[in-house]
Amino acid sequence: MLEVKDINLYYGAAQALRGVSINAQPGRVTCVLGRNGVGKTSLLRALVGQYPIASGSITFDGADVTSLRPYERARRGIGFVPQGREIFPLLTVEENLRTGFAPLKREDRSIPDDVFSLFPVLQSMLGRRGGDLSGGQQQQLAIGRALVMRPKLLLLDEPTEGIQPSIIKDIGRAISYLRNLGDIAIVLVEQYLDFACELGDTFAVMDRGAVKYSCDRAGLDQAEISRQMAL
Repeated sequence: MLEVKDINLYYGAAQALRGVSINAQPGRVTCVLGRNGVGKTSLLRALVGQYPIASGSITFDGADVTSLRPYERARRGIGFVPQGREIFPLLTVEENLRTGFAPLKREDRSIPDDVFSLFPVLQSMLGRRGGDLSGGQQQQLAIGRALVMRPKLLLLDEPTEGIQPSIIKDIGRAISYLRNLGDIAIVLVEQYLDFACELGDTFAVMDRGAVKYSCDRAGLDQAEISRQMAL
């Protein structure tokens, strides 16, 4: 589904990504871990096309998308939930969800039932402005907006950041449900190690823009991942 091979990314003279390679497959969660500032968000922004890479390749659903613009990648089914949520505070919940229609054909522009079954609070708040929601509710809204576009690949950038424990559990259940559908590949960027280890199928720890340690669930050693993240 997604194959990232040896990508390098620069901000001016500073190198943000150094030969990063990861894979993501339908029905599996690929967790990207690491401290702040190690390149995790830069990786996701490169995958959605917001930051052009200097070298390497990004293949999605059998096609090379390395040179495609963000809206072209969205049309192919790459959904993104950014760090900080980036919902529209003056739009209602329903209007925020409907912004996910942009990459869809007109006949597909409806809000899937899964959005409200996963996050019932959104249905009860359709007429409220996004800025009036709590941080956890805004995170649910940001995930719901990405699901509206019916993604084949869902990229989540630290969805638990600053969120109360009850909503973290709701988000974890939603990710598990989406994985179990079997047709969505998920890349989860996270610092909350317990949350990532509970959900992940494969793991990559980043440092200074590079993947320095990786494993799959069969070889999962949470203590070693914690050690790698602390180095």
